[in-house]
Amino acid sequence: MIAIVKSVLLGLVLVSAILAVFAAYGTTFFIDGRSPFQINFAVGAALGLLVGWMGPRMVGARVHDHLRSAVLIAVPLLVVQAVVTSHFQVVFKGLNPVMDKVFGALMLWSVAFVLIGGTLRRK
Repeated sequence: MIAIVKSVLLGLVLVSAILAVFAAYGTTFFIDGRSPFQINFAVGAALGLLVGWMGPRMVGARVHDHLRSAVLIAVPLLVVQAVVTSHFQVVFKGLNPVMDKVFGALMLWSVAFVLIGGTLRRK
């Protein structure tokens, strides 16, 4: 039960950090096609994989509950991402509102790798 609450809290902390980073440095992430989006997506995949792999261990989930914990970490990310993407211009006033679809795609990509990371086992 405690790992469930900790997993959801970790997801909320992560989504808060992501929103803070994008609010502060969003213009460096999204420069209307002039920046290398492949690097952003590679970093998003790597960080998502790391969160999915290490997050369940950080919250103390048992080995057979790692995937469940990764899902519970991902749920707040998905819910907040859906709200932020639909209200992109309100949340990120300094960013071009056309970039909402790139933000949404980057977040979905990263969360998918959180789930993939939750399936990985240590040997």
